[in-house]
Amino acid sequence: MRFEVLHTTRYRYANPVTFGEHRLMFRPRAAHDSRVLDDSLEVSLPHAVRWIQDAFSNSVAFVTLPEPGIDLSFRCRFTIEHLGLREAELPLEPRAMHVPLQHSPDEWLDLQGFMRPHTEDPDGVVAAWAKRFLDRSRDTREVLNEMMDDIRDNFAYQSRDTEGTQSPLETLVLRSGTCRDYAWLMIEALRRLGIACRFVSGYLYDPALDPQGDAGFSTPVYGAGATHAWLNAFLPGAGWVAYDPTNRLTGGHSLIRVAYARHPAQAVPLAGSWYGAANDYLGMSVQVNVRRLLD
Repeated sequence: MRFEVLHTTRYRYANPVTFGEHRLMFRPRAAHDSRVLDDSLEVSLPHAVRWIQDAFSNSVAFVTLPEPGIDLSFRCRFTIEHLGLREAELPLEPRAMHVPLQHSPDEWLDLQGFMRPHTEDPDGVVAAWAKRFLDRSRDTREVLNEMMDDIRDNFAYQSRDTEGTQSPLETLVLRSGTCRDYAWLMIEALRRLGIACRFVSGYLYDPALDPQGDAGFSTPVYGAGATHAWLNAFLPGAGWVAYDPTNRLTGGHSLIRVAYARHPAQAVPLAGSWYGAANDYLGMSVQVNVRRLLD
């Protein structure tokens, strides 16, 4: 399948303001199951762009804006070919079929940063929530699936405009959150069970929002129309497997990955600064369209 993604972010100001450097992560990661056919970045003001690969080999664009303005917009467009391989069907090695997983010496060394919890859990609340699933089954895939089931059945999806990601403890207490919050909760819970996980930022294809999509598609999808987030869990034999707790998805073509990170702050889609009076800022709008291209 081929998909086109158009991601537009616009900032408005009452008076001309000056800008610091802006950092964008929008170009998808190519791999054996997907390839980038084309991509472009349009900026409404005069600018210069430089590209780098960060510590996780994500493509990052740095944009400098030498002139002031009252309207700044970034328009990112790309087309990918997605093979939609079903990672959930890949066989696990025997040492990965039950929790705790057994890792080779190289895996212990290479995955260390993705296995160590990043957030504080002083009273063991997150750890206790994670260990509940081991009381039902030690089967690795059952533990992962039941954790997603619990988030889907007992948490309320709640979009919000404020920046940042809730701590896993906050999400457990509130029993609500965004896709980033759910992914981060599941990552930190699985790390406490000895499973290496990484945070993934990207986009979600929702057939219901696509004129070329399946008219009979009725399953609700949360997180489309904006950037999306999920996680990868490393399972020996299958490798990095995608789990989307917001939509109870495992792998497949609906998830279009852009960036991998150890924690959410390393995978912010767009970040930057501006200088002016506080009341000059009039607001921001974000629009994401993902559509399937017919062959």
